[in-house]
Amino acid sequence: MKLGIVGLPNVGKSTLFNSLTKAGAESANYPFCTINPNVGIVAVPDERLVKLTEMYHSAKTTPAVIEFVDIAGLVKGASKGEGLGNQFLANIREVDAIVHVVRCFDDANVVHVDGSVDPLRDIETINLELIFSDLEVLERRIAKTARGARNDKQLAKELALQNKIKEHLEAGKLAKTFETTDEDELAWLQEYNLLTYKPVIFAANVSEADLADDAAENEYVKAVKAYAAESDCEVFVVCAEIEAEISELEEEERKEFLEGMGLSESGLEKLIRASYSLLGLISYLTAGETETRAWTITKGTRAPQAAGKIHSDFERGFIRAEIVSYDDLVELGSMNAVKEKGLLRSEGKEYVVQDGDVILFKFNV
Repeated sequence: MKLGIVGLPNVGKSTLFNSLTKAGAESANYPFCTINPNVGIVAVPDERLVKLTEMYHSAKTTPAVIEFVDIAGLVKGASKGEGLGNQFLANIREVDAIVHVVRCFDDANVVHVDGSVDPLRDIETINLELIFSDLEVLERRIAKTARGARNDKQLAKELALQNKIKEHLEAGKLAKTFETTDEDELAWLQEYNLLTYKPVIFAANVSEADLADDAAENEYVKAVKAYAAESDCEVFVVCAEIEAEISELEEEERKEFLEGMGLSESGLEKLIRASYSLLGLISYLTAGETETRAWTITKGTRAPQAAGKIHSDFERGFIRAEIVSYDDLVELGSMNAVKEKGLLRSEGKEYVVQDGDVILFKFNV
């Protein structure tokens, strides 16, 4: 999973990126301190892997990972080259979802690029820049499609779609709000990789004082949550400064720190939960002496396609999958006990893999 982090300058974007990835991107109280897109790889915390590793005495443990891309603070006119310009928007075209960091705290010592704190205005500013960038991409596609559309009905159909999307964007609407049930049109829309078609998770960055009660009384956060609900987006509350402190602690210290703050999970865990929910992702597990590993798939994936995540041969030569739920395996303590209880299942090609399935694939190529 690849997530692009965007936001206006000085909203806590790079501070949050640093704390999530410990990649050490420079952060400072001035715009454009992130001159190059910073990339960090983060392991997805999963207690199930720890227990399975202990059970199987695995030599290696491999968690699922998320790749974060931190983009320089965007400003009005970024799509036209203002600030550091459109070059950074290109860096997030390949991400699965956009994490939009929104400032939801007042601090006279941290300047706001627009002079005041207003999360909905900030969201609109970023959205407009993403729309302008998408229009630029779309106009190039229209010019290319138009050349062949005169003698090709399918290209003519696609050209009509491109023009409809262009009108939609020019009206200030995001591509993901464009409605169509036509399968061809849906396929093309996905292929265009438009920034405003991507799922969005809002990170409402609050002060330490607002964090403990999940910012229940923070009017800025209320506004962001209301907007997210209307826009089919996820939102989580985070304090980038606190996350920076947490990132420096060892695992046990981190748990104590969170408990002392009255928090049940870190910002990273909140973000991962929001990401998996938004993108419809789950993890199945494989375990053995050599390796215990988590594999990320989309909900609804059938067994052969899940096997293909490990290797294409597993999918091509799929015979069956031997499956036990993680909860049953841990409760009974061993695979032998699972078999004695009759809880090890043999599933075929139509089986839809569930979150927490521990699987051994049988295949023949």
